[in-house]
Amino acid sequence: MKTLKFKTNIKCGGCVAQVTPHLNNVDGVRQWQVDTASPDKVLTVEFEDVEPRRIVEAVQTAGFKAEKL
Repeated sequence: MKTLKFKTNIKCGGCVAQVTPHLNNVDGVRQWQVDTASPDKVLTVEFEDVEPRRIVEAVQTAGFKAEKL
């Protein structure tokens, strides 16, 4: 399993709820979380065999930004 971190603008629990169905629907994503207390709002994703751009696209589809750290 691989882990990647992304800087996002996901700020609160409501934002997390909004992005949840999008990230949960990416095949290969096993687990993810957002550290909303971090200044960079870091999204940590554990996955198998997923291109990082698919994770970024899922976050963008939910209306947020994500860039790989």
